Amino acid sequence: MTEPLRLGIAGLGTVGTGVIKIIRRQAAMLEARTGRQIQITAVSARDAGKDRGVPLGDYAWETDPVALATRDDVDVFVELMGGHEGAAKAATEAALEAGKDVVTANKALLAIHGQALAEQAEAAGRVIRFEAAVAGGIPVIKSLTEGLAGNEITRVMGVMNGTCNYILTQMEATGQGYNALFEECGRLGYLEADPNLDVGGIDAGHKLAILSAIAFGTKPAFDDVQLEGIQRISLDDIRHAADMGYRIKLLGVAQRTGRGLEQRMSPCLVPANSPLGQLEGGTNMVVIEGDAVEQIVLRGPGAGEGPTASAVLGDICDLARGSRLATFGQPATSLENAPAAQTSLAAPHYLRLALLDKPGALAKVAAALGNAGISIDRMRQYGHSEPTAPVLIVTHKCTSSTLQTALEDLAKTDVVASEPVALRIEEV
Repeated sequence: MTEPLRLGIAGLGTVGTGVIKIIRRQAAMLEARTGRQIQITAVSARDAGKDRGVPLGDYAWETDPVALATRDDVDVFVELMGGHEGAAKAATEAALEAGKDVVTANKALLAIHGQALAEQAEAAGRVIRFEAAVAGGIPVIKSLTEGLAGNEITRVMGVMNGTCNYILTQMEATGQGYNALFEECGRLGYLEADPNLDVGGIDAGHKLAILSAIAFGTKPAFDDVQLEGIQRISLDDIRHAADMGYRIKLLGVAQRTGRGLEQRMSPCLVPANSPLGQLEGGTNMVVIEGDAVEQIVLRGPGAGEGPTASAVLGDICDLARGSRLATFGQPATSLENAPAAQTSLAAPHYLRLALLDKPGALAKVAAALGNAGISIDRMRQYGHSEPTAPVLIVTHKCTSSTLQTALEDLAKTDVVASEPVALRIEEV
């Protein structure tokens, strides 16, 4: 008889308790689908006395996750604590050293230390699985490493932070401003302990770095991701974009260019009728483009107990079946050091300016853009009250660096009242 697959689960928050619920509820189904019993033998968390809504008396308790990771009765260490340093990193390294496979939902750990951990795992003949680390219940890691393995991936993009998408779509739906909806997200428990991880694009940037490594065969390089959050997006921007047939999304894009690997997480305009433009609320979406498959769209819940625990169980079931893939889809030692590339591909841009109400102000704007070789596609001036006039410009295709040069020249004039908002219009 095949021996059971024995799990040690570190971290009993929303996801950890969700994993326990599924294993207890679906034990017979999981065994039928994998050919092995899946058993929890031990758990670890900070507070042993906390009521988590699931019975824990059947499992051994370890206060130290490193001790849990190295137990003789644990085959797979399930790391659901979070954080890229401290206990999560130490316990994951200890598990690999002790000959355990690892399943984790920890995007920060993999984005920052993924290369070293992958090399350690492969040297020890172990496996790290992490479907739950990116886009919650969407099987995007499996899609890239397995279903699309025969494709040369040309671009990966997506909305990967549900909190940001909730704020942006609710701004349009309710007419509330960013600050009011940020506070609402705090009350609803949608924000990380450090809210900047969400609204600053860091959380989503971690996910993009992981997807880039798999898609392009490169070492994960979170430090190379260009990050810009949604804090500067105003209700006027939302409305102006809608007037022109666009919606604003915190969009991650990774693609190879002639200069290297471009990775950026920033607010962009996308066509309102595109799959990304139609994405509402806290839902995530990942778009993958390959030479053979062309384009596929994966959509689903990006967080929450059920979706994330579902992804964790998918990885556990793969290990129970004996599936053993390299961490990032190919041997870690074969991953390239891709040079970081700034955004170099030309695209239209949305530009919002607050101009002082002076004669010749618009002429100076047009001159600054024209001197940089940027032509104007559309320009609108909205009703205003003294002393500034809001002006909206959509450019023809230009590079971000060219636009930045024009904006720096414009700042030297005496007509701009505040820092402009410039957003790329992404073709999807």
